[in-house]
Amino acid sequence: MPALDLVHLTDPADERLADYVALTDVALRSRHEPAKGLYIAESSTVLGRALAAGHRPRSVLVSPRWLPDLEAMLTSRDPGDPPVRVYVAEPAVLEAITGFHVHRGALAAMHRPPLPPVAEVLAGARRVAVLEDVVDHTNVGAYLPISQQPPSRVVVFEDLVDHTNLGAGIRACAALNADAFLVTPRCADPLYRRSVRVSMGTVFQVPWTRIDSWPQGGMDELKAAGYTVAALALSASAVSLDDFEQDLPDRLALVVGTEGHGLKPETLEHADVTVKIPMGGGVDSLNVASALAVALWGTRIRTR
Repeated sequence: MPALDLVHLTDPADERLADYVALTDVALRSRHEPAKGLYIAESSTVLGRALAAGHRPRSVLVSPRWLPDLEAMLTSRDPGDPPVRVYVAEPAVLEAITGFHVHRGALAAMHRPPLPPVAEVLAGARRVAVLEDVVDHTNVGAYLPISQQPPSRVVVFEDLVDHTNLGAGIRACAALNADAFLVTPRCADPLYRRSVRVSMGTVFQVPWTRIDSWPQGGMDELKAAGYTVAALALSASAVSLDDFEQDLPDRLALVVGTEGHGLKPETLEHADVTVKIPMGGGVDSLNVASALAVALWGTRIRTR
């Protein structure tokens, strides 16, 4: 089993802890983490899901109480994995380092995996495809024309800057069987600590990447992959989700935007259809994660 490199610390200013400093400074961390190729996993649950997805820890910061659980988790990795540096410190020291009370007892600085191209994510965004007598394992999706691609659901998060909303939306993607999600250039980081925590670590189980160009470039890629692009928005021209469900496309991309301003006019212009959720009780809308959950359930792939 992989060894652990245990280091007991009492000084919150120890320079070896630079990855964990000022975790509550959103602007600083949003610049710092991607530039250094890392992200922070908070809690043993999130760390466990990150490890299960094949992500590699740079180091772990833990209070003594939580060390036995973390030891069991980290030593169960592949025997060929290198030792993990584990910093052990009392809760007061952890709080001085991070800027908040680490009530889940553990943090991990993880290596950030490279993002795949949009085309690669879309090529893998499918349920079950039976490929008879295909012996080349590389890019098997290329063997199927668009008309024969299996049903699929993907989600596009347009310019969501609230990490809590993004994390909740990602959790909805996982729970309601979205095959992948995409984030636009201005969208918050799905691997930011709060997004990961709110998603309950499900960000590691749903394939995703960031779109370089939106809306036109991203829309073109989605449509080229056979997706019908449906924008979720309150619009005079929008069709009811009830009506849209009656004749669902096999390959559907749902686009959701910010709660304040909604989707860009250009997005609504280039989408194939605009869909709205029927509301009652004098309420005109739901928050973005709730609306997405309703839409994913309503447009779910039915087994025939």
